[in-house]
Amino acid sequence: MLPHWLFFGSVKTLCSFLQISRNMHQGNRTTVSGFLLLGLSNQAEQQKVLFVLFLGMYLVTVVGNGLIILAIGLDSYLHTPMYFFLVNLSFADISSISTSVPKMLMNIQTNTQSISYENCITQMYFSIVFVVIDNFLLGVMAYDRFVAICYPLNYMTIMQPRLCVSLAVIPWVLSNAVALIHTLLLLPLLFCDSNTLPHFCDLAPLLKLSCSDTRVNELVLFIAGLSVVTFPFALILFSYICIVRAVLRISSTEGKWKAFSTCGSHLTVVLLFYGTIVGVYFFPSTTHPDGGDKIGAVLFTVVTPMMNPFIYSLRNKDMKGALRKLLSRKIFLPLMPWASDLSP
Repeated sequence: MLPHWLFFGSVKTLCSFLQISRNMHQGNRTTVSGFLLLGLSNQAEQQKVLFVLFLGMYLVTVVGNGLIILAIGLDSYLHTPMYFFLVNLSFADISSISTSVPKMLMNIQTNTQSISYENCITQMYFSIVFVVIDNFLLGVMAYDRFVAICYPLNYMTIMQPRLCVSLAVIPWVLSNAVALIHTLLLLPLLFCDSNTLPHFCDLAPLLKLSCSDTRVNELVLFIAGLSVVTFPFALILFSYICIVRAVLRISSTEGKWKAFSTCGSHLTVVLLFYGTIVGVYFFPSTTHPDGGDKIGAVLFTVVTPMMNPFIYSLRNKDMKGALRKLLSRKIFLPLMPWASDLSP
C-alpha cells in the first residue's frame, strides 16, 4: 500500500497554481471559483434520512475494512498472497469512501453546499485513483483465486513475494497516472455560468458542467477507461471460466455449492462495479438520464466498498477466526461484547 493521502497537499497546490494560470489567460470571461454540491435530495426530511444512512454506511465500511486490515496484519496464518491483496483492497475502499462521503455529511449537517475549485479537483483526482485501483485489484484477486484453485500444488511457486508486491504496486502507479491525465486535461476547461454539481466532484458531471469544448476529454475518458477496464475484466472472466471448469470436477456436491456460491457473490460485485463504470464514464455525459449519475456514483463509491468486507471476508472461515481473535483482545472486548458471538 502507498500513502496516497501524503499527495493530497501536492495535488491541491498544483490545482491552485494552474487555476491562477488559467485565470490569467482567460481574458474577460468570468469563471467560477467554487462549486455547489446539491447532494442527493433538496428536501430537509430526506436530507436527515440520507445523513443517517450515509453515516451508517460510512462507519460500516471504515470499521469493517479497518478490522480486516488489523486482523490480517496480526494473524501470521493469514500472511498469504490472497489476504495481502485483500488488505490493499480494504485500504483502497476506506480511502475511496473517505474521498467524498465526509464532505457530503458535513454539508448536510451544516446546511452548506459550497466547495472550492481546488478542493473539488482534488476530490475528483482521488476519486479516479481509487476507482481505478479497485478495478485492477479485482482482476488481481481473481487471478490469485485462479492460481489457487487450478494450480494448487504450484501456488506458492507462482505467487512469489516479488510478484505479489508487483501486482499490488502496479495498480497504485497506474491509477495515479490515469487520474493525473484526466486532471491535467480538465484544468484548462472553463466553468462559466452554472456551478452546481449533483452529488460530489466527479469527472463526468464536471465535464457536463463545463462551458468549454470537452470532446477531447470525452475521447480520452473513453480510450483510457476502455484500456484500464478491458484487461482486468478479461482477466476476471478468464479466471472464473477456468475456476468453474475446475469446480465442476469436484465430486462433492457440498464442495461444488460452496465454491459456486463464493464465485457468484464475487461476480455480483464485479458486475455491479463494472456496470456502473460503463454507464457513468464510457458514454458521453449528455446521454445520462436525470439521476443516472447520482445512482451510479453512489453504487461504486459507497455501496461496493461497504459490501466488500462481507463478501470477501466475513463469509471466509479463516477470516472470521482472525476477526474473532482480534475482537477478543482486551482492548476490544469491553467495547464490543458481541465479539464472542463470532465463531470461526
